[in-house]
Amino acid sequence: MDAPEELRDVRLFHKALADVNRLRIVQRLAVGEATVTDLIDHVGLSQPLVSWHLGKLRLAGLVDTRKSGRETFCRIVPEAFESFVARERLVLGLAALRPSKAAS
Repeated sequence: MDAPEELRDVRLFHKALADVNRLRIVQRLAVGEATVTDLIDHVGLSQPLVSWHLGKLRLAGLVDTRKSGRETFCRIVPEAFESFVARERLVLGLAALRPSKAAS
């Protein structure tokens, strides 16, 4: 049985963040825009692997890229994270639940 489209979107988001190298890329981009070369140096992977990971993050809508000459600049899409949390809660039926307060 196929999952409804909204559940596929939730899965895509989580799968994009389910890899430690992609998490390291997101961590670096949270500091600010970076070139693919910067990300290669930060993560320590080859250019094809960094580009592949960026493709997964772009597909999930978490990262945006732009070309300037020979360089590709990458940036995090912060609103993607915020809107995803709200959408995930709605799709999973958690929107009506209030987060519990941590015990002090």
